[in-house]
Amino acid sequence: MPTINRRAQPALLIMEQITVNLKERSYPIYIGRNNLDMTGELIKAKGFKGKAACITNPLVGRLYADRVLSSLGRAGFEAYRIDIPDGEEYKNLEWVSYLYDKLIEYKMERLSPIVAIGGGVIGDIAGFVAATYLRGVPYIQIPTTLLAQVDSSIGGKTGVNHANGKNLIGAFYQPKMVIIDADALKTLELRDIKAGLAEVVKYGIIRDSNFFSFLEQNYGGMVALGESLLYAIKMSCMIKAGVVEEDERESGLRAILNFGHTFGHAIEAVTGYKELRHGEAVAIGMVAATRLSLKLGLCSKDVCRRVEGLISNIGLPVQMSDISPSIMRRPSCDELLKTMDIDKKVIGGKIKFVLVEDIGRMVFKAIGSAEFPLDLAGI
Repeated sequence: MPTINRRAQPALLIMEQITVNLKERSYPIYIGRNNLDMTGELIKAKGFKGKAACITNPLVGRLYADRVLSSLGRAGFEAYRIDIPDGEEYKNLEWVSYLYDKLIEYKMERLSPIVAIGGGVIGDIAGFVAATYLRGVPYIQIPTTLLAQVDSSIGGKTGVNHANGKNLIGAFYQPKMVIIDADALKTLELRDIKAGLAEVVKYGIIRDSNFFSFLEQNYGGMVALGESLLYAIKMSCMIKAGVVEEDERESGLRAILNFGHTFGHAIEAVTGYKELRHGEAVAIGMVAATRLSLKLGLCSKDVCRRVEGLISNIGLPVQMSDISPSIMRRPSCDELLKTMDIDKKVIGGKIKFVLVEDIGRMVFKAIGSAEFPLDLAGI
């Protein structure tokens, strides 16, 4: 089980620490407010020194990179900043190669840490670069979006997209630490806060009915960045850490974290990763997976009602028609099925779906596209 400690820092800064227990690959998740200025000392305390490369994008870099770079400098690091464009469409091998070039230019060594400052795209591509540059260098996650704080920064999944699908190229590679500053969320658009809450809702559905009930009662405060959101971040990190501890490389249980993602990734792929936020696609995907569960007689109508109700109350789309046609086109059924057929979760020609029996209880079911029982035109 993940362990939790409260850690007092200078200037009365209080951070909670959750430890992801993976033996020699264990690492801390620091959760607090206004804690980016501690980055250098936290990394130094891990025994790293010398050079550090901060990978970010221009928008996030303008907001937070200087603070992180200054903190690294005070801790004695020779720190560099490397920017890549903002957007899922840039999470590809072309930009991986660019990052390799910059690391070689700066003469980064095997013990030189990479620091990922940004959302899921930055964390995924920086983690993949860290996993493969010099056959593996340490990296630190500093997630600045809600979605990255509660999900993608934890667990060691790194990767980039291919034209035929999302995250088809990647590696399992754990960070050395995750530093979560909840105050960073104040600069996000409301749309991005809501998109991040989709992953928070996922944790309640797959693992904790009490947490799901908490979300039903407190979603308004979370959207408004109240203290209930800090609690939701901590709970999400604990649930994710617990699942990763039991199944680090997704040989069994960890696959429940893919709930809603088979549909969601397909929607993202066929729309070019441009029109929808990842969390919005996952929200639609979770509703689709719950409707599929109902169609197969696995869950009750009440479960379906609660899942759709919470997602809708947060202000997230529950189906494609909730997205304005001026923002995106609706993919055809054939496009979605063809994309799901080359998903990483396809085994023996069948798609492995994560489905719902009840809030907090999931089941896996393999379904071939030819026998698919749900009308995807309704997504």
